[in-house]
Amino acid sequence: MRRPLSETARLAAGVTRIEARRALTTAQRPFRLIGRLQSRTPERLVIAPQDIRTADPTVASDIYAGHLAFAGRLVDAHGRSPFDIEPPTEAWAAALHGFGWLRHLRAADTALARANARVLVDDWINHCTPGRVPIAWHPEVTARRLLSWLAQSPLVLDPPDAGFYRRYMKSIGRQVGVLARALSNGLDGAPRLFAAIALAEAGVCADGLGGARKAGTRILTEELRRQFLPDGGHVSRDPGILVACLLDLLPLRQAFAARGLPLPTPLMAVIDRAVPVLRMFRHGDGSLALFNGMGVTEAHLLATVLSHDDTQARPLGHAPHSGYRRLEAGPALVICDTGAPPAPPFSERAHAGTLAFEFSHATQRLIVNCGRPAPAATAMQEVARATAAHSTLVLDDASSSRFADGTLRRWFGRQITSGPRQVTAQPNPASESLGFEVRHDGYAERFGLIHRRKLTLAADGSGLFGEDGLEPAAGAKRASTDMPRPFMLRFHLHPGTRAEEQAHGKAVMLVLPDGTQWMFEAGGQDTRVEESIFFATSEGPRRTTQIVVPGLVPARSTVDWSLLRQFARDRDEAGRDPSGPV
Repeated sequence: MRRPLSETARLAAGVTRIEARRALTTAQRPFRLIGRLQSRTPERLVIAPQDIRTADPTVASDIYAGHLAFAGRLVDAHGRSPFDIEPPTEAWAAALHGFGWLRHLRAADTALARANARVLVDDWINHCTPGRVPIAWHPEVTARRLLSWLAQSPLVLDPPDAGFYRRYMKSIGRQVGVLARALSNGLDGAPRLFAAIALAEAGVCADGLGGARKAGTRILTEELRRQFLPDGGHVSRDPGILVACLLDLLPLRQAFAARGLPLPTPLMAVIDRAVPVLRMFRHGDGSLALFNGMGVTEAHLLATVLSHDDTQARPLGHAPHSGYRRLEAGPALVICDTGAPPAPPFSERAHAGTLAFEFSHATQRLIVNCGRPAPAATAMQEVARATAAHSTLVLDDASSSRFADGTLRRWFGRQITSGPRQVTAQPNPASESLGFEVRHDGYAERFGLIHRRKLTLAADGSGLFGEDGLEPAAGAKRASTDMPRPFMLRFHLHPGTRAEEQAHGKAVMLVLPDGTQWMFEAGGQDTRVEESIFFATSEGPRRTTQIVVPGLVPARSTVDWSLLRQFARDRDEAGRDPSGPV
């Protein structure tokens, strides 16, 4: 009798098929311009695209002094070339070789800053030939550097110097060739999109790179159609990727217009559709909800992107293809993940947070997810991806999605290898505009159980009502569903929210920084306040707390809970001072 393959064996056996399909796709892709692009040096730069990222001129003096702060790490060059320094982290090296920091030198607008920029670029050209510094030639880093060099060319090329100009243009041509080769060799995921943007932009901005423009535009068109969903979200389901994409797509659109070239057909549509989805993730304090790889919201970048929105579109209430829902009533806001994990090539940063939600009131966040740590905090990346780091139900201390580990990581990197396949949502009939019910099968294969969550927001925003349950999956073996399994309902609190246990451990009072109070209860069940950690801060991880409601299935398979705002009259009846915090 043939024995069924384990999950590890199935995945390992599938590697060869995946690589074979990728090789076939690459061979069939009409990319005949690669050979010419690898050796073509552009004749001249015609335009410099706008860099819409905000810049800080005070950083220019730090760079001149050799104080290099990238990706959360500060390095003092001590008079040496920064390209000779052993990088403290890979993220720091990627930021250095990406040259995004040139915009700060341009913002300084001084002769010293211009001279420093040229010296550093020339130093890189001399030091970092292909093969000598591998990370400098990663496709993602090369794309970022090429975009930076094009945008900041007025800084680097002033005053004119014929010898430097030739070296500069030759290096641009070499970088175009590296990206073209990477695209031809099957570069996938979000890096493929950014490489196509850089290739197309180089072709638009420089004479003599018409082949790059045609090839880049063709691949960009394919990737915009493949990577952006009909509702405007990105297939990674990461709000941060939306910001990053728009920061590059908006200048590219302007560059096409400046040269009088026809825009790629889907470019305008993607920009118009993506902004309402981006607004969907935005809390009242301007931060984006912490789902699927989202970390610190760089408010200045988000504001820049939204300032280019000509339509001023309202936030979406439901993004069915992206898998998110938003409930808004008065000053209260709920944002919930109601989608399955992204496809493997786009899941490197995705989290196991299916059915997790965040809740905010006016400009203050109460319930959050832990968020993505800074790139330098590599040890905490996997911790932050676990279901336990999200405001949802955790069954038997297991995540609803699994990540590649051990030998599988060699083939799949940090991709999600299994997770919910069916995530279904429907409006709550009792309050169609302010509630919904959603369920996922991420625990069905291992435990034979389905997680069901119902959320209802009061019409005036004064209360959030929830119901979380576990029920047998269709076809589940009775033995597995009858076996007692512990579960935890977790509600992670924003560091600005203070939590105090009430009613002998049957309720929790939440006090916001402005003194507003909310009461959490779980139908008389025990509720505990435990330690938690909040990763999404520019200062690094911060201690915070979480509300935990324990349970045991099948003994008690459903938990009803509520979060109610406490008004003065209610606090008076409880014997508390209505004018101040508890």
